[in-house]
Amino acid sequence: MINVGVIGTSWITDEFIKCASSIEDFKLNAVYSRSEEKAKAFADKYGVKNVFTSLEEMAKSNNIHAVYIASPNSLHSQQSILFLNNKKHVLCEKPIASNLKELNAMIDAAKSNNVLLMDAMKTTFLPNFKVIEDNIKKLGKIRRFFASYCQYSSRYDFYKEGKVVNTFEPKFSNGSIMDIGIYCIEPLVRLFGKPKDIKASSLKLSSGVDGEGSLILSYEDMDGIIIHSKIANSYLPSEIQGEKGTMIIDKINKPEQVKIIYRSGEIEELSVMQVEETMYYEAKEFIELINSGKLESKVNSFKQSIISVGIIEEARRQTDIMFPADV
Repeated sequence: MINVGVIGTSWITDEFIKCASSIEDFKLNAVYSRSEEKAKAFADKYGVKNVFTSLEEMAKSNNIHAVYIASPNSLHSQQSILFLNNKKHVLCEKPIASNLKELNAMIDAAKSNNVLLMDAMKTTFLPNFKVIEDNIKKLGKIRRFFASYCQYSSRYDFYKEGKVVNTFEPKFSNGSIMDIGIYCIEPLVRLFGKPKDIKASSLKLSSGVDGEGSLILSYEDMDGIIIHSKIANSYLPSEIQGEKGTMIIDKINKPEQVKIIYRSGEIEELSVMQVEETMYYEAKEFIELINSGKLESKVNSFKQSIISVGIIEEARRQTDIMFPADV
């Protein structure tokens, strides 16, 4: 049984617990919040007795073997390193770090302490993403990857009213490319690796983060086109275009419907069943890796995280989006 603690008491932590609870060797055994009242209220929902308001005490506790970190992006690195240095395995929400400097420090801490660090990007573990990987060869020579993820943030209206909203604050390493664009970038990197060249544009909000943006990622004989937004919706599917056909993916962040339309007009439906609680698959990978003594995921590998965070860092450099974490 792997005793897991959680940092953060938002909806995403609830979703993670809901998805992970069906895994045989997973046990929620500790909750952290800066507020003792919030921590106790959250823990009570799940019958958990171990409540912490000190990260240092939680990291040293014998009540947990691992931790799921769902705090603001700017805190991911320092919190992960604290737990890694206390020999705790870490599953860290995406984006795993603010920049490459932070990510490299996290990886160094994981390696020096012989514990697991994993990026909690759920997409790449989904059965329908595996369908994409297994069938992409049918498209022939790949010429373009196009991914769109544009979702109007429920917090944007508050921001427009002049309220301070964490979602749009540079001090929390937030913004569209960090929170939304990453869902397009990591699948591209998983499928095609590191691009040769990056061209980025964005709409910079008055707070200093990007509200939306786009990327052109050049490879040897193809390109990747990404559009992302937290200030407008898009209903476009994503595509992988090949010389023999085009693969249509309904939602790049959570593929459910995948098909190929060949040049002849023939349509091949490829979708498979997957559970609705899609974080189940990343949680299952994390627990299985711990049980098997493995210290790195082959799917969400360190290399993939480094390339993905590097793309975001370069895009932010080109569009003048800077975080306090970059100093």
